[in-house]
Amino acid sequence: MSLEVIILAAGKGTRMCSDRPKVLHQLAGKPMLVHAINQAQMLQPICTHVIVGHGADEVESVVKPLGARCVTQVEQLGTGHAVAQAMPQVNNNAIVLVLYGDVPLVPAALMQQLVLQATQGDLAILTVTLDDAAGYGRIVRNSKGHIQAIVEHKDANAEQLQIKEINTGILAAKASLLNGWLPRIKSNNAQGEIYLTDIVAMAVADDIGISHLQPDFPQQTQGVNDRLQLAQLERWYQQQQANQLLRDGVQLADPTRFDLRGELYAGKDIYIDINVIMEGQVYLGDSVHIGPNCHIKDAHIGAGTQILANSVIDQAQVAEHCSIGPFARLRPGTIMHDNSKVGNFVETKKTTLGKGSKANHFTYLGDATVGENVNIGAGTITCNYDGVNKFKTNIANGAFIGSNSSIVAPVNIGAGATVGAGSTITKDIPDDNLAIARGKQRNLASWAKPVKT
Repeated sequence: MSLEVIILAAGKGTRMCSDRPKVLHQLAGKPMLVHAINQAQMLQPICTHVIVGHGADEVESVVKPLGARCVTQVEQLGTGHAVAQAMPQVNNNAIVLVLYGDVPLVPAALMQQLVLQATQGDLAILTVTLDDAAGYGRIVRNSKGHIQAIVEHKDANAEQLQIKEINTGILAAKASLLNGWLPRIKSNNAQGEIYLTDIVAMAVADDIGISHLQPDFPQQTQGVNDRLQLAQLERWYQQQQANQLLRDGVQLADPTRFDLRGELYAGKDIYIDINVIMEGQVYLGDSVHIGPNCHIKDAHIGAGTQILANSVIDQAQVAEHCSIGPFARLRPGTIMHDNSKVGNFVETKKTTLGKGSKANHFTYLGDATVGENVNIGAGTITCNYDGVNKFKTNIANGAFIGSNSSIVAPVNIGAGATVGAGSTITKDIPDDNLAIARGKQRNLASWAKPVKT
């Protein structure tokens, strides 16, 4: 039986106090809605329908690249009304899984279990038991423990308010059943809305079995209504990721001060100090050591590399046994070969640093190809931009660039060549030549010192 997913994402999220649609606020580096879509698509549905409303264009720009289909809910009249907007496009023989764009951490495995229950003919709902159930719809059971109804908090009586098992809103059912129930839902409740939860009582009346599941952790089904809840969920999620890394053998100096906003592929004997942030796809080889306060994004770091404090690595490829930092910045397109070094206050961009080469401090290398065993002196810059176009610098094997040199691209520096300190290089340098390009020094014995007026 085929699967179709409906994700409710039309609400404004007033309590977020933001112009951005609530479902686009980020958790672990990506919008909450994207988390929900990514997990749902692991089940390989034939279609994922996202119900949009507030900020529809902005939400759609995020959803479409993921292969989901947007359905507009012009008026937000309740969850039942939202699901009904997508149903005309849903195959009547499919199983429908209903999710929420502001409930980002439902794991795909839990979704799959819910779908399997629905294929057996049941209405399958996801519930959770909370110590404080205030504000949530309560799961009402009969004397035999069978689910009879879901009563929203504002409609619950005193006895029902004592119930701790609550409705998450997440459910799975046959499309044919939903098509029969949704038109029958009334809005005679405290909110005057068409509640999707009313289908539970209809299922009971129609003698349809109601099964339920609960998550391993309540946070997996926690919705986000304000920034406090978002921050709390972020910290829980980061703690789960840190715990898994520790179980996998990665040493974290303090698991509460580590953020993973993407995916980390880690080797053995890796050490990560405090306040490290990783984004996108990051690969760490064996025995990589990362100092405090580093930010690494979409990077490959080879075995034995040392990344010292306060360094930023963005879309760079770093080979084995390299040294980076402290206070280094590797920008997109940087490639470091084995045993190369980028030291403190060095910035690179679209630059290849050959095996054993080093730029120890206070240097900018942009659009440069640096050969093997090259020494770049302090204060050196490649002048790669004329205000309109970018130009390349090529420095061959074994060259020595003296401190405080400006290399004006396009230019080629030959193998074994030496640039004298303080030079401005504008022409190619042949192999093994010494280039000195600086103004002649003059010492004046008699001169008038400035006097303060």
